[in-house]
Amino acid sequence: MAKNSHHDGPGPSQRQLRVGELIRRTLAQLLARDAIHDPELNRMSITVAEVRTSPDLRVATAFVMPLGGRNRKETLAALHRNRAELRREVGRAVALKYAPELRFRIDESFDRMDATRRLLSQERVRRDIEAGRPEGHPEERRKEDGG
Repeated sequence: MAKNSHHDGPGPSQRQLRVGELIRRTLAQLLARDAIHDPELNRMSITVAEVRTSPDLRVATAFVMPLGGRNRKETLAALHRNRAELRREVGRAVALKYAPELRFRIDESFDRMDATRRLLSQERVRRDIEAGRPEGHPEERRKEDGG
């Protein structure tokens, strides 16, 4: 079996996941301790939710969200403006042959979670969920009672 055959699968390799998490932590620390020389970026509070790397580890896409979800365009612009410095710092902190090219995207999963929470809080949806539970389903009760 070829050494890299697992890259052909549907998901990222263990190495991609490990490096992505290392880069995520490094970016989060850099942004939290104002390590980048941009006062505007340092004023922002940015969560780095996830970093996905390309199979060759040369591109890292960071999924970010500014505090409260506001100023998304400004946040992306500030990160983009400081890509070279962030890349240099990530390259120093993460021992890779090449410092990955950094790309930044807004993490839409926060919006999806909020939408899901709103949906689940609706009375009609809660009723449907309760009705779908095995203990609430008459067929399930009959089986448990031996009938």
